[in-house]
Amino acid sequence: MSEVITAAVAALNEKLTDGFEGTAKFVIEDEGAIIMDEGGARPGDDDAEVTLTADTDTFRSILDGDLNPTAAFMSGRLKIDGDMGAAMRLGSALA
Repeated sequence: MSEVITAAVAALNEKLTDGFEGTAKFVIEDEGAIIMDEGGARPGDDDAEVTLTADTDTFRSILDGDLNPTAAFMSGRLKIDGDMGAAMRLGSALA
């Protein structure tokens, strides 16, 4: 597992201490994937209600609070596939 995935899992678990209602997958290009659900974040590539895909810098900026997830999506830096409602709930939790 890459250091980027390990750091992202830790950051997500710190931000979302109660987990996430539903299932979301973060795909960090050239690094791997993370699953987020009611149990928290963990490395994995399982099926999810929504998949968010971006490069390492974009995910890092979102997790650091330097980039709003909605702004990242609107600018094309974050791709979303699946349940937009779940993506909006997750974006609100990360903002």
